[in-house]
Amino acid sequence: MPFTPRSHHEWHLRTRTLSLGQRTLIMGILNVTPDSFSDGGHFYSPQHAPERALAQAITLLEEGADILDIGGESTRPNATPLTAEEEQNRILPVIESILKQNPEAILSIDTFHATTARRAIEAGAEIVNDVSGHLWDPEMSTTCAQLNCAAILMHTRGRPQDWPKLPALASNEVLPLVLTQLAERIEAATDAGIERNKVVLDPGFGFGKRLDENYPLLAHFDQFGQFNLPLLAGASRKGFLAHTLTQHPSLSMLLNGTTPSMEDRLQASTAANVAAILSGAHIIRTHDVRPAVEAAAIADRIVETP
Repeated sequence: MPFTPRSHHEWHLRTRTLSLGQRTLIMGILNVTPDSFSDGGHFYSPQHAPERALAQAITLLEEGADILDIGGESTRPNATPLTAEEEQNRILPVIESILKQNPEAILSIDTFHATTARRAIEAGAEIVNDVSGHLWDPEMSTTCAQLNCAAILMHTRGRPQDWPKLPALASNEVLPLVLTQLAERIEAATDAGIERNKVVLDPGFGFGKRLDENYPLLAHFDQFGQFNLPLLAGASRKGFLAHTLTQHPSLSMLLNGTTPSMEDRLQASTAANVAAILSGAHIIRTHDVRPAVEAAAIADRIVETP
């Protein structure tokens, strides 16, 4: 079976450069929120911040994370909105404590607020990971250009509160829509002054795509290579994976109508990660770093074997 040859890029961060394509890089997720869909409250509480988050950051780095992606505001549909100041109060002490403990750690800030992005980069983060692709804050592209940081542009369809009401997409509509709208986000970002060698693309699994609408993106992940930019896949623990498990004839009786827990989505997440790597993904964003490192090691050997 032929696999997609992975392109090679030099990804220019704020103060350093990462070589992408030689092996899959692993981005570990560190949510310092009480209400994230997967691990809300596990690594954040007002009484134990930032100590609990720092301990998890150290664990993720020891397990092999190349990048830590720190988020202070949940984007699940029923999450409590935060002001940018509230978000910064959560994430800035965590960034500072991680870099004090490990000055060489590469940190990404998961935010759609330009003011939070600025504060995080000034505190030492290298990357801004905006789930809206710079749509929700019109100052984000200009801010990233001014900060000279790296930018992950993710595709999203509508805002979280709108997702349950969005019209369904036919299977053959999903990929063209995401490709077209990502092209628009790339143009807007570069027009604002962000250099292409700072951009990574993410098709945004689960963000405005319901359940099986995500599979065309995974099945045709190689098509995102047409932009000649590095690619990130973030399918970790997503609901569409859990839905597939509940529909499987061999698993439906075992699950007895229940939705697999976040921890019980590990194997499904690993399968999605491997599929993305074999189709050209350069970075995997995951809650479960050690399993992702191991899966990527095998997938990378498959890709590089003549």
